[in-house]
Amino acid sequence: MATTSPLPNSHTNPDGSAVIRVLSYNIRSMRDDTTALARVITACAPDLVLIQEAPRFFRWRKKLAHLAAASGQVLLSGGAPAAGPALLCSLRATVERTEDVLLPLTPGQHRRGFATAVVRFGGARLGVLSCHLSLHEEERYEQSGLLLDRLAALDVPHAVAGGDLNEHPTGRGFRRLATDLQDCWATAPWGTEYSSTPTDPHQRIDAILATPGVEVLGCGVPVGHPGVSTSDLRAATDHLPVLAALRVPAS
Repeated sequence: MATTSPLPNSHTNPDGSAVIRVLSYNIRSMRDDTTALARVITACAPDLVLIQEAPRFFRWRKKLAHLAAASGQVLLSGGAPAAGPALLCSLRATVERTEDVLLPLTPGQHRRGFATAVVRFGGARLGVLSCHLSLHEEERYEQSGLLLDRLAALDVPHAVAGGDLNEHPTGRGFRRLATDLQDCWATAPWGTEYSSTPTDPHQRIDAILATPGVEVLGCGVPVGHPGVSTSDLRAATDHLPVLAALRVPAS
């Protein structure tokens, strides 16, 4: 059963480990109420925002930068160069490197990609990946394997991935990911479970996943979280966000 107690605030511990908040959010190319979207992100007080369906065309970078500024973040990577996934971060993060990755294109399907980075919080070093997997089952399964390969290639002791998996937890791709990574909702459920749709939440197709050494303190859709209103969640986009609090050990 999910807990409703508040998630811990971000902080760095004396041993160098860091408690961080990670938000994953499909923002539908910012075609909806961007003011409501910024309010939701701000209220969640994330250190990292893993975005899917970021703007990719005319003035895409300006739109993402505007959203970042309106929600207390800065643009880290992704957007058009990653075919939609993007990363925002708070000024608390020290950025080591970023890389945008385009995945193999299957004829007849949309181009997909990963936005990745390596960041530090205090003494904790963390790989980060935002993804939006295919609607096609076979391609989605292959992309789940590529996601695991990409996390390994970041060559860091701890990592977090998140995004719109376009699949229920019982699906092959989701299960492949959850075999090697912690499904943060299943590990420490908090808030509510279903991320789609805002007007009729009935399925969990968005997730945050973490490598085994990361301690999951709570994860779920932030319904009822202070400052997050039902009206803003419905107006912001066609997905609900997923918020996690994680304790990352010092490297």
